[in-house]
Amino acid sequence: MSSPPPPIEAKDTLDRASANSLFMTAVVRVLLLALVGGGIGAFFYNATVGLALVALIIFIAFGYHAWMLTKFFVWLSGTQTAAAMPDGNGTWGEVLSYLYRLMRDAKARETALNVSLDRFQEAANALPDGVVMLDIDNNIVWCNPVAETHWRISLANDRMQTITYLIRHPEFNVYLAARDFNQPLILSLGSQNVATMTTYTVQLVAFGEDQSLLLSRDISERNRLERMRSDFVANVSHELRTPLTVMAGFLETIEKVGASSEVKGDAKHEAKAELLKRSLNHMRTQTERMQRLVDDLLVLSRLEDAQNKLAETATDFTALVEASIADAAILSNGKHQITSDLTPASITGNRDELSSAISNLISNAVRYTLEGGAIHVSSQVEEKTGDFIFAVRDNGEGIPAEHLPRLTERFYRVDRGRSRAAGGTGLGLAIVKHVLVRHEGRLTIASVQGSEEHGSTFTVRLPKARVRAD
Repeated sequence: MSSPPPPIEAKDTLDRASANSLFMTAVVRVLLLALVGGGIGAFFYNATVGLALVALIIFIAFGYHAWMLTKFFVWLSGTQTAAAMPDGNGTWGEVLSYLYRLMRDAKARETALNVSLDRFQEAANALPDGVVMLDIDNNIVWCNPVAETHWRISLANDRMQTITYLIRHPEFNVYLAARDFNQPLILSLGSQNVATMTTYTVQLVAFGEDQSLLLSRDISERNRLERMRSDFVANVSHELRTPLTVMAGFLETIEKVGASSEVKGDAKHEAKAELLKRSLNHMRTQTERMQRLVDDLLVLSRLEDAQNKLAETATDFTALVEASIADAAILSNGKHQITSDLTPASITGNRDELSSAISNLISNAVRYTLEGGAIHVSSQVEEKTGDFIFAVRDNGEGIPAEHLPRLTERFYRVDRGRSRAAGGTGLGLAIVKHVLVRHEGRLTIASVQGSEEHGSTFTVRLPKARVRAD
């Protein structure tokens, strides 16, 4: 590590001492040279010749210094680079050598400062938050690329522009004028549509002398998750309310039937018995649906629990698929054609979670494919990557493209009436997504409507590290 530069006062003293030394050295050199020349002239000729030589030597020395001074002035008026610096002898050589060392040291310090500045800018550019440096008049001194994206400004074009001229938002202007360094501002920009609105948290931080940093962070995703959580609670309440209402209604019916059961007559008695039977059947169906809903909620809760570590074993994936196909055949009750083309393989993972994911995909295909439709289940090891591919394809009506990105959200339904009639809970694909996340896998959904190839394909991809082909 290089030693720090000397204090300014000591450096000035050193420079003055060096200048005095160089002056005296130059004078002594000229005088000695003149005396020697004059002495030689007087010794070989006479005193007049000696004095003439003394005067000539002094004149030549003066002319040399004047010539070097002119070259030095020309250099100062030009590029002032070390390469263009004039050469000199004697005192001028020492002066120019000293100046060269000063320029070299200054260049090294400038390079070090540029490196430090570049590292600072690289670090600032790597920040996930926007940073804008403002002066006392709120002019933009510097900003990083994230801030350019947040505020739609350009450092190249908007440097030293007043930021309030570029960001015309009343709340922002009031916050900036207040210079409140303690409280952040929540600012929503863009479309009035909640789904596409961008929300930032803005914080003003004091910096240097009469300067400030404007920090911005995009919290749109956090707000979206909070809205999803709120919708989740509302949807759960709604989903649970429906079966409970049905059960309450049929219980009331049973109570009325029981109250009037003393009425005699075979026809009336049989009618009431049939009504009681249908009511109990509906109650059982809705109770089972509510139980499935609660079970799925508990599964999701376990999957999202960070403390629930993944217990992995070598699992016969083909056996899990065949068992799910058998359950789907019972659910279909002969109304669908279910075929399979499976490549035997073992998957390292949690058997119960994998079984749940497989079962949800196949049972969904049965529920949402019209009677007489075909469902094909396949699995294979991809030759190129070694990944394991599991797919469930149906020839149902298909799913509109705008719904595909949201299918794995909790309780998201393309057609609520049809989903409830099919007996789904609205949590199946959410469970599949969480299971695959825990197993480093991913789910892709493709769907086609209105053509001969209509239908949907749900594809699961598991990484090569979890696959052992049998």
